[in-house]
Amino acid sequence: MKVILSRKGFDSANGGIVSPVFPNGKMLSFPIPSKDIEKDCIKYSDLCFDGIGLDELLRNLGYSFEKNSEYCHLDPDLDKSRRKSEIEGWKAAFGQINQAAGYLNNREVEEGDLFLFFGNFRHIKMINGIYRYARKGKEATSDYYGKPFQAIWGYMQVERKIIEPNEIMEYRWHPHACTKRNDPNGGDKNNTLYIPRRTLSFRPDLPGYGLFDFDEKRVLTMKGKNKATWKYNAAYDVDTRKNCVKDGEGIYYSGIWQELVLENAESWAESLF
Repeated sequence: MKVILSRKGFDSANGGIVSPVFPNGKMLSFPIPSKDIEKDCIKYSDLCFDGIGLDELLRNLGYSFEKNSEYCHLDPDLDKSRRKSEIEGWKAAFGQINQAAGYLNNREVEEGDLFLFFGNFRHIKMINGIYRYARKGKEATSDYYGKPFQAIWGYMQVERKIIEPNEIMEYRWHPHACTKRNDPNGGDKNNTLYIPRRTLSFRPDLPGYGLFDFDEKRVLTMKGKNKATWKYNAAYDVDTRKNCVKDGEGIYYSGIWQELVLENAESWAESLF
């Protein structure tokens, strides 16, 4: 089983704020904004989390609809309850295109491999009826409370990979299933959908995809460092990317990247569940 660390959700270039960890420990990865309405027709106002509209929550936390977009790219799509309106026949799926999809193809990501989705987070709390980012203080429940960090928030173990456009388009609710993205005369290169197993192969008591609550064992960031400097772990110390950490502690993989395929990381990955 190969393990893939997959970066998803808001960052400084996509959305400009970080995703929230709620007081009860639930994590919400904000789907990135999109200005290509023909490919991504889902609005933040169409989505919710535990009864809270994502548009309202985004405004509370400082997201600018004027600078960004009211539309979003909901991918990976792992939670049926995220949409305010139920979709008949909904199934979980994760899509990838272009260079990132080519990287996964070259690394032969296939049936049985495990995606671990991570992103940028910060704890939030309710202040005068409005959610705000929490600050460090006496109420801190973790060493990571009050500042941004990177953590694993979801997972998917692959049952199969779909590359045939007509079959991809059967997942009509998914942004990678739009006609424009699957156009044989100018659609996206390497458009791919990954479909999850019904249950995990190593934990058949758990579904093959899902979301995590906050737990320090799933935090990548090293304590006391900026969010992109990870605590050292042999499982994701890979020789395919240069470790650019400056002070010799931890791991920092610079640059813009989405997917990182790990080898010999099964024991570590299984310990996260």
